[in-house]
Amino acid sequence: MQIKTAQDLFVHLLSDTYSAEKQITRALPKLARAASDEKLAEAFKMHLEETHGQIERIDKVVESVPELKLRRIKCVAMEGLIEEGQEVVDEIEKGPVRDAGLIAAAQKVEHYEIAAYGTLCTLAEQLGYTEAKNLLGETLAEEKSTDGKLTTIAEAGVNTKASTK
Repeated sequence: MQIKTAQDLFVHLLSDTYSAEKQITRALPKLARAASDEKLAEAFKMHLEETHGQIERIDKVVESVPELKLRRIKCVAMEGLIEEGQEVVDEIEKGPVRDAGLIAAAQKVEHYEIAAYGTLCTLAEQLGYTEAKNLLGETLAEEKSTDGKLTTIAEAGVNTKASTK
């Protein structure tokens, strides 16, 4: 599919984001098991539940605009970010240093998603997809909140424990 219009771009970006979210649902359980900090493991488990809701929300976005149809594509950026997280698990022994690395990897994912959803919200607004914009805005708020929670966990002890190792 060639991208010629803003709607084509919206469909492409939404399809890419859908792929990213699906990949995240497979990665988060692994991150939760790899974490030694209970709050961090719980944050990963909570975000997994949120991510399932975000996927459902993308489905609602598609339903809200009859002419939209998701394409089957793979988000290679998310694939790379998840690979980086797996490297943290593979290369750092379980403990505070790994936890700090997991937070860093997870925040890279969150920042990618914040950028993706911010762009989608702007395009949805410009295309007049009000319901889609509102749904995507809910997810954007969740991604920002998750990023904040990860920062709080890091600052509330994980990074201090890691720096004393």
